[in-house]
Amino acid sequence: MAVFRLKALHLLLLVAGLLTPTLPSAAFAAAAAPQAPQLMLAKAYRPGIPLADYWVSEKYDGIRGYWDGEKLLTRNGERIAAPAWFTAGWPKVPLDGELWAGHGQFARAMSTVRQKSPDAAAWRAMRFMVFDLPAQGGRFSERIPALNGVVSRIDQPWVQAVAQSKVASHAALQALLTTTVKHGGEGLMLHRGASLYSGQRSDDLLKAKPHEDDEARVVAHIPGQGKYTGMVGALLVEMPAVDGKPGRRFKLGSGLSDELRQNPPPVGSTVSYRFRGLNDSGIPRFASFMRVRDAAV
Repeated sequence: MAVFRLKALHLLLLVAGLLTPTLPSAAFAAAAAPQAPQLMLAKAYRPGIPLADYWVSEKYDGIRGYWDGEKLLTRNGERIAAPAWFTAGWPKVPLDGELWAGHGQFARAMSTVRQKSPDAAAWRAMRFMVFDLPAQGGRFSERIPALNGVVSRIDQPWVQAVAQSKVASHAALQALLTTTVKHGGEGLMLHRGASLYSGQRSDDLLKAKPHEDDEARVVAHIPGQGKYTGMVGALLVEMPAVDGKPGRRFKLGSGLSDELRQNPPPVGSTVSYRFRGLNDSGIPRFASFMRVRDAAV
């Protein structure tokens, strides 16, 4: 009974943000993660953005992949066990892109990427959609032809440069978004043509989707009560840090299936959620779990 009370007190402090998970407690902490690449991250598109400054492309519903010149990594820095033939002949320069299995095939892409031993047949269905050259230097408008040249020299059908185009107005952007989603796309990405590659979240990269959504990191599993006794009642998640300030934490329980409550996303993994704006404290309103975006293990 005393041990249970101590665990309950630990959880209450954790939820309140007054305690940080520490090793070796497997219930509330993940193992030390490898060094994550400094990736360019997107903010949400909003009307009023000067669209003439941006290039627009499809947002592919896959797994972020980063080729560091030697190996393929997830956004968390985990090495991806791709078959040797998949990356054979790739250049010694970084490539930023999306490992994509086709429209509506996110789960298939996730399963393929997470395997410790590569399934050659599954990887035959994968594409690496390259959208940037992190170490190239210069503005994005200048990196586009350089990227196209690199992909052309790789000359592999599963490595493709993401097509970039321009739109004239907000109405045109919404029309393109509607068409893209109708054909199975997740949404659109807007990349400022004058931007340098910078490993942070800014208006240089924007995402436009039919609904508001974002990502957060799982920091703990909150035990369920009532019909969820013995399962996870909610995930304690942490939003990305902004302007050097620690990310806010909140409970994410809506949208979790019974299967996920029994086998929840591991601590340290990244999950996607939908929401309807933010409250005064900056916490998402009516947040609902969508899916695991990137696993920690």
